Amino acid sequence: MKTTYQAIIIGAGFGGLGMAIRLKEQGQDDLLIIEKADDVGGCWRDNTYPGAACDVPSHLYSYSFERHYPWSRRFAPQKEIFAYQQYCARKYDIYRHIRFNTEVAEARYQEDTGIWEVTLTSGDILSCKALITATGQLNQPAYPPLSGIGDFEGTHFHSARWNHDVDLTGKTVAVVGTGASAIQFVPEVTKVAGKVMLFQRSAAHVIAKPDRAYSKVEHLLLEKLPITQTLDRLRIYATNESRALGFTSFQQAMKLYEWLFQRHLKKQVADPALRERLTPDYPMGCKRILMSNDYYPALVQDHVEVINHGIESVDKTGLTDSTGTHHDADVIIYGTGFQATDFLTPMTITGRNGQNLNQAWQDGAEAYLGMTVNGFPNLYMLYGPNTNLGHNSIIYMLESQIHYIRQCLAAMDEQSLQAMEVRQGTQAQFNEEVQRKIRNTVWDKGCHSWYKTDSGKNTNNWPGFTFDYRRLTRQVNWSDYELVR
Repeated sequence: MKTTYQAIIIGAGFGGLGMAIRLKEQGQDDLLIIEKADDVGGCWRDNTYPGAACDVPSHLYSYSFERHYPWSRRFAPQKEIFAYQQYCARKYDIYRHIRFNTEVAEARYQEDTGIWEVTLTSGDILSCKALITATGQLNQPAYPPLSGIGDFEGTHFHSARWNHDVDLTGKTVAVVGTGASAIQFVPEVTKVAGKVMLFQRSAAHVIAKPDRAYSKVEHLLLEKLPITQTLDRLRIYATNESRALGFTSFQQAMKLYEWLFQRHLKKQVADPALRERLTPDYPMGCKRILMSNDYYPALVQDHVEVINHGIESVDKTGLTDSTGTHHDADVIIYGTGFQATDFLTPMTITGRNGQNLNQAWQDGAEAYLGMTVNGFPNLYMLYGPNTNLGHNSIIYMLESQIHYIRQCLAAMDEQSLQAMEVRQGTQAQFNEEVQRKIRNTVWDKGCHSWYKTDSGKNTNNWPGFTFDYRRLTRQVNWSDYELVR
């Protein structure tokens, strides 16, 4: 079996698939995708919880080169997005490049040859000229440190690892966390469970979701006149992009969304006491703004209780909150999100001079343009540090990165480069500017979110417009790099 490749891509989600498709278009067929699961899809394969769907309209949450797809709704459900990824992998003949059920243990850079040596958990060793990580920011579930959880005699699982064998009918279910996943699965759980207790540390800002199914006439129009889908994509992009102002330089614009949130809450929750519990104590936008039409109606039901206290401990029969009140439960579901700031874990990445990437990132992950790191030549990251969005489609950002990395790999071939490494000064200057801009955003206005490390550094979000990022990544500035021929 072949063990040496021009490029190895880790992960077969939107980033890894898009990267492989574009490299093949460029004539670079000597590539391998390493995928730890048994199919493509990334988080859209893993998150099969009831109600899972996207909060970016489907016409924009798709590749620009594969935009004309018969989506059933304005906001696509999980199964449809997963099917779209499988469709793209088949259409562009990517499956034959993927090694499934395979996990990377470590990758080590060989300075004398400019080659990355990739060791799999099986012990097999592969090598490549360029190593591209496409592991995403939402692939390692975050489990809350609940004291005594090992004693719990019921079932407990994370929403990203949904246990479909558990029948929730008539059960007493404790849901821990109120993130983007919980907003979607809680209404579905309340339809079957006998009782639902929602433990929230802090409430979320939830606004109405303008979702609906496309009509037969619309499907016909989109099929016969594909330009209508392209125009709708542009409209969605422009509308969403304008929201970046509210997060960054014109935060007064958030007052409109604050009003939309308050109106939505008042319309759906009549009880003033419950409304107060569901009102966040931090500025809107500081954490992710969520969309749902059925979350609040689910919470006003008689068999649902919203508990605003932390969890002190767990025992055989249930949970004890911080007031000392015990709550019996049959099932505990974690809606606690992901370890989003732990980029590339649990892999060990070792660069020049034996430098470990985790050590280089001990004060918080950073990279030049979110893609390259000094001390780690020929290593490229998709959806790396500070490239997440709070306002638009991540696929737009991924395509900007894919275009940039394609240029780097083409240059390595054409100029017979052994190594390409971003300069320390370039990386430092870029990240100082990113952090300076973040300090003036709503994300830095007094809340703790998954965007930040424990020390408070925002390592996830891009503090500006996506078209600015695309401008910065349109053409590689070769003087930013040390090129070794």
